[in-house]
Amino acid sequence: MTSIGVLNVVVYFVVILLVTKPLGVFMTKLFAGERTFLHPLLRPLEKLTYRLCRIRETSEQRWTQYTASLIAFSLMSFLFAYLIQRLQGFLPLNPMHFGTAKAPAGATAMTPDLAFNTAVSFVTNTNWQNYGGETTLSYFVQMTALTVQNFVSAAAGVAVSIALIRGFARKQANNIGNFWVDLVRATLYIFLPLSLLGALFLCSQGAIQNFRKYATVTTMEGATQTIAQGPVASQEAIKMVGTNGGGFFNTNSAHPFENPTPLSNFVQIFMIFAIPAGLTYTFGMMVADKRQGWALFAAMSVLFLAGVLVCYPAEQAGNPLLAKLGLETRATNLQSGGNMEGKEVRFGIPTSALFAVITTDASCGAVNSMHDSYTPIGGLVPLFNIQLGEVVFGGVGAGIKGMLLFAILAVFIAGLMVGRTPEYIGKKIEQKEVKMAMLALILMAANILVFTGVSSVAKFAQNGYWNSPGPATANVNNNGPHGFSEILYAYTSTNGNNGSAFAGLNGNTPWYNLSLGLATLIGRFLFIIPMLAVAGSLAAKKKLPVTSGTLPTHGALFVGLLIGTVIIVGALTYFPALSLGPIVEHFLMRQGKLFSMAFFSIWS
Repeated sequence: MTSIGVLNVVVYFVVILLVTKPLGVFMTKLFAGERTFLHPLLRPLEKLTYRLCRIRETSEQRWTQYTASLIAFSLMSFLFAYLIQRLQGFLPLNPMHFGTAKAPAGATAMTPDLAFNTAVSFVTNTNWQNYGGETTLSYFVQMTALTVQNFVSAAAGVAVSIALIRGFARKQANNIGNFWVDLVRATLYIFLPLSLLGALFLCSQGAIQNFRKYATVTTMEGATQTIAQGPVASQEAIKMVGTNGGGFFNTNSAHPFENPTPLSNFVQIFMIFAIPAGLTYTFGMMVADKRQGWALFAAMSVLFLAGVLVCYPAEQAGNPLLAKLGLETRATNLQSGGNMEGKEVRFGIPTSALFAVITTDASCGAVNSMHDSYTPIGGLVPLFNIQLGEVVFGGVGAGIKGMLLFAILAVFIAGLMVGRTPEYIGKKIEQKEVKMAMLALILMAANILVFTGVSSVAKFAQNGYWNSPGPATANVNNNGPHGFSEILYAYTSTNGNNGSAFAGLNGNTPWYNLSLGLATLIGRFLFIIPMLAVAGSLAAKKKLPVTSGTLPTHGALFVGLLIGTVIIVGALTYFPALSLGPIVEHFLMRQGKLFSMAFFSIWS
């Protein structure tokens, strides 16, 4: 680790810490229906939206109604996104004629299974991409089907988190808010202003925003090259603010049109954590005990810094056996100062490793380097971050939901230890809450492990033909444990609604498009529904006074218990699978047995 790299991490964390309280206060006022500094500008638009959509602003919903509204909205969003993709050949703003017979050579057809996967992915705020945006989708589809979903799927995530917090904050109440009101407020007051500012900033740094046809140029070597372009900055901004992660280009934030400079890179990773960090303070304010919010922030921060302190040194060290293998000169050229394979020179190892940890701590999935090229331990960290439930700040709303789930388990475990009924924020944690929390965790684990196991051994349709079955493992770039990690990462990422990939898996086959889409739906809704049930149950309970026997949930002891619960549950659940992937690959690497393309290239 270098001093500049460490300073980069410290500065980033300090900036996130500084914005946590202001954003938390703003969101508390917003979702309480109080006036904010944006109301003079946006309140008329908010009221107009309610009038057009026939939303009764003062009406609230039970948790079942709230859940039904979320599912209905997501279903209609899916149908809209699916149809727009399938009909793109008949729609405007399609200068490259995608979806028509005039499409350029190399264009990817938007097949029914690929359209299904993409629609599900963006509606669930996952943004897993089995396609290259510049070779598959028109500008119209990128804007109306994908960018719109970036806004509303992120807003839905925030809405569910606010509903869950209300469950802890209210006493003897039957309602947890109004989904439609929360959705509108999150979209208009949070994501729209921040995305507008973000897009303007990215344009100032060199990100492009136009509707031009792709440019054909002659390179200095005399070859012909096609340069893709389009309305990039507008999608890039909400992709980061909404922790969506779906890039306009296939290489995502490693592409200079999406992420032109080190400053734009810093602002992008700031966008990822800003709202999730602010939600911890919102939690503290809404439950009338700010210490509770800071306790969650502290637990998240420890896990975040631990991930950086494992991933960054692993990438900085590179492959320790290169010198022993007699490749001193070539190793110096290829891995000077560490493993630069798959990383942009303008960002380097420290910023790339930091980006990888942040994007997988959050349910974002944007990448500025290829995780498939990381060292085994460096690649283990992003994978494990998602498997923890992305509770380390998480995406917009995802982190606070996941961490509150683990808080329920932590106080339950503590209650068992001392023989008392567990309490959290003045609410008894009883059978229903624990069952719902465990149901969510079990479903998430089964979703990842079952699909990974099936895809590792079974045969399915290949290259779009169901009558030509082949092993699903034929779609990975590498064999051995690294190939297994590519499959494990894919289902981990879709289950966690993250969307990042090891980039070594060809997922555009009927089996992967359908199974990854199903894993995405399970990861989104079979986690959210139990959490909303918990919110409804807690809201109906009375608040208990603090006694001498109450476990304090705002101090260092509880923070440690919470971190231990997150790590132990994650480690015990996924350790066998991780042992078959990155862990065994690490030990084999030290014996000179390599599987990753990052290291095969050294011999070629």
